[in-house]
Amino acid sequence: MTAWREFEAAEPEFAGRVRALFDAHKHKTIATLRADGSPRISGIETSFDDGELTFGSMPNARKGADLQRDPRFALHSATVDPVEGEEAKWPGEAKIAGRAVPGERFRADITEVVHTHLNAAATLLVVEWWTPEAGLRKVERE
Repeated sequence: MTAWREFEAAEPEFAGRVRALFDAHKHKTIATLRADGSPRISGIETSFDDGELTFGSMPNARKGADLQRDPRFALHSATVDPVEGEEAKWPGEAKIAGRAVPGERFRADITEVVHTHLNAAATLLVVEWWTPEAGLRKVERE
C-alpha cells in the first residue's frame, strides 16, 4: 500500500504542487465503478490527514457502495480555465488514482499521481506522472 506520506517522501516538490491543486478548492470529482462496470462521477471533498489522503461518503451514497464493492477510484482536482494572455500562470490540474481502503473515512492506496500544466512559455502541454513502480516521469506535447 502506498500512502500519501510515502509518495510525498519520494517526490516532495511534485507532491507539493499536486496537494496545492487539491487544497485550492473544496470540491473535487471522484470516479468510481458501478456494479455493471460503468463509470460513475460524483462530487467529493478530500483531506490530507496525518500523511494520508482521505475522503468520506454519506451513509447509503452510491459512491460509497461502489468503493465497498470495487475499491478502484480516480480523483480529479477542481479545474479552472487559463486566463487569456496569461496562460503560463495556469496552475493546471491534478489527478490521483488508487484503491479506497475502508475505515471511518476511506484512505487512499495511491497507484498514480498526475499533474497536467503548461510549460513556462505556454507553448507545450506538460504531463508529469508518478507511480510507485516507475517513479516520476514527464512528457511534453504540442
